[in-house]
Amino acid sequence: MSKFTGCALIALQFAMLSPAAAQDMQMNDAANAADAADGASSDLIIVTGTRDATRTQFDTMAPVDVLSAEGIDNVISEDLSDTLARLLPSFNVQRLPAADGQAFVRPASLRSLSPDHTLVLVNGKRYHRSALLGGRGAQAPDLNTIPTIAIKRIEVLRDGASAQYGSDAIAGVINIILDDEPGMEAFGQFSQYYEGDGNNYQVGLQGGVALGDRGSIVFSGEYSKNAATSRTRQRPDAIALQAARPDLAIPDPVQRWGQPESRIMRGALNMRYALSDALEIYAFGTATGGDGVTDFNWRNPVATGNVYANTAVFPGFNFSSIYPAGFTPRFGTEHEDLQAVAGLRSADRADDFTFDVSASAGRSRIDYLMSESLNASLGPNSPTSFYLGRLEQREFNLNADFVYRLDVGAFEPINIAFGGERREETYTVEAGDSASYAVGPGAVAGLAPNSNGFPGFAPNQAGSFSQESYAGYLDLEWRPAEPLTFGVAARYEDFSNFGDTFDYKLSARFEPAQGLAIRGAYSTGFRAPTPGQSNTSNTSQGLDTTTRQIFTRGRLSTNDPVAIALGAKPLQPEQSETVTAGLTFQSAFGLSASIDAYQIDVRDRFGQSNAFAVPAGVPNPLQFTSISYFTNDFDTRTRGVDVVIAYSSALGEGTLNARLAYNYNQTRVTNGTSVTIGNDTQRRLFEERLPQHNATGSIGYSISGFNVTANGRYYGAWTDSSGNATGDIFQRFGSIVLFDVSAGYQFSENLSVRVGAENVFNTYPDEATNQAVRGLIYSRNAPYDTDGGQYYVRLGVQF
Repeated sequence: MSKFTGCALIALQFAMLSPAAAQDMQMNDAANAADAADGASSDLIIVTGTRDATRTQFDTMAPVDVLSAEGIDNVISEDLSDTLARLLPSFNVQRLPAADGQAFVRPASLRSLSPDHTLVLVNGKRYHRSALLGGRGAQAPDLNTIPTIAIKRIEVLRDGASAQYGSDAIAGVINIILDDEPGMEAFGQFSQYYEGDGNNYQVGLQGGVALGDRGSIVFSGEYSKNAATSRTRQRPDAIALQAARPDLAIPDPVQRWGQPESRIMRGALNMRYALSDALEIYAFGTATGGDGVTDFNWRNPVATGNVYANTAVFPGFNFSSIYPAGFTPRFGTEHEDLQAVAGLRSADRADDFTFDVSASAGRSRIDYLMSESLNASLGPNSPTSFYLGRLEQREFNLNADFVYRLDVGAFEPINIAFGGERREETYTVEAGDSASYAVGPGAVAGLAPNSNGFPGFAPNQAGSFSQESYAGYLDLEWRPAEPLTFGVAARYEDFSNFGDTFDYKLSARFEPAQGLAIRGAYSTGFRAPTPGQSNTSNTSQGLDTTTRQIFTRGRLSTNDPVAIALGAKPLQPEQSETVTAGLTFQSAFGLSASIDAYQIDVRDRFGQSNAFAVPAGVPNPLQFTSISYFTNDFDTRTRGVDVVIAYSSALGEGTLNARLAYNYNQTRVTNGTSVTIGNDTQRRLFEERLPQHNATGSIGYSISGFNVTANGRYYGAWTDSSGNATGDIFQRFGSIVLFDVSAGYQFSENLSVRVGAENVFNTYPDEATNQAVRGLIYSRNAPYDTDGGQYYVRLGVQF
């Protein structure tokens, strides 16, 4: 397979660009200030959460955050999830080192709901899911596959929107708008942690050409290479073994806890061309490829009996001859992501009647590999490297969207939007090497089967599973009087695997005084189970922090006879009800503010069952310590408040920009059975695993080509779990404040430089005492970076 599909887009970019095609990008202080204030501008026309072409950020009936390209570029990480987490207090991302595929496709949540409760759009079109089923089975898009240099702005709707967009939009919608302006720019960036590791190299290039006066085509490409970080102490059992066996060369540390080493290439294309004054053709897409590797738990040659035991099956053989000092499996991934959209639409969105018909296809493909490992049950015939298999998610969408502005005389026209969608999802699992899932002859003597660290996908787990859906919607917005706006939306959708759903949304906005408005909405929503969630099984391994023994867990598909005997049932859609109400304000002197309260009730919530012991008499060739399955088995209620204050104004000879955002978010389990949430362990994880209080603040000043920015991030207290096979250990972590600073200078209209540091005071959280036996210093479940401060320099070139 091709590791770096995005190379094709970048090569095409270089081929098509010429100096004559590049547009000069004259930059001055006023333009810089306007761009920097984009995210705070209440007069910007937005396209998310509304199908009325006249709505501004201030006019909307639900809160919409707008993040500018400049704000996105001010974050060191090229992973868009990190960027959103730094700019939006209600958005959290966990690092999760040594967490199988989640070390590379990290879970991100809006308002502490599941990662797949947030719908991701690119240019208003649904973006495909990742092939990874993450924590508790969530299957969400991988934001790391979108090149940040290609982004013009991001609109984040903080409200339920299933009636408008379909499945997944329970917590909100993230709409990524790609750049469509002619011109050319490039950047190079280097960053490193204060500890001297985690070197990150990024380069990016974007070029756009005008297609006469009828449109444009823009190509974007990025490449990044990340070195690993390590915030690790030597494991206590490794220290004891070294003291007892000074003849062994035991690495220090025996395993690394930190970010994985990785490299990734991303590309994007965005094109539009007017065939006539009334008709426009468009196409856009992204292509991403990369690989990475991370460490798993060290296998102690003395304590790991199911690997190092002497058996009569293999007389005279012990794995000490291969790994005398133990071994640390190295888990690797190679991934490709593709998304392509093409369509035909009205050239002028402000016409009384407009349409947009499109087709889109997306694919996420992940190959897993393991090195420095073994299959103990195969004895001396075991390889030390394995191909573990492939996961693939494919999606194909057909959309037809229409908008008609109905003239009603003296009143403002009624905006009537309607349309339909056909969507098909296919999830495929391909088996790995036979040795990666083999149950060898040593298994009867207690030697562990499968590739150690992560078992490969076996033929009985492999297969291809599909689901189709058809939907129709109606969306009305009307302003019968200047201060009053109403909205009604309804959507019916039928799924081949479980039946139909009907959802609706009622919204209103009242502006009693110029610049001050009250807004609110009530909506129902849903998230449909995916083919991967309904049909697949999985095997995983971990280290018990109490016994220090490796354990193996099996997650069975819901149609497995053993799972059915334990209570598994076919998965059904999650259902939600959302209520929001708030105030928004804007002034003529640069100050804007909003406060919005919300409540989100989710019924039949999707998750993973409790771990069950393998029933007596049931064959257990893979030596599962416990088994579980996916289920709809509990309900939650999430309540919170969002507060945003922004200010932009001239100050002396320059411009001042400031922004403060705060989110309070509380989730409570309101109902559940013993299958999923009937014990305190699971309940605490859902209610306390993320901070309830989060805030971000920034202040910047620009003058005469020079600009300086300071940012602060606050995370409230949260609770961690050891993740043991049995008997979880909990630890409460206190709040933390992190500060970032940067300064930039525009040397000319073509050249700029910015230097800065994130976590400038090198602040670390409390140590994770319940993980110390692993050598881990800081919790791997933290909702923020635990690697300390890092500095960076970024060079920008515009043509």
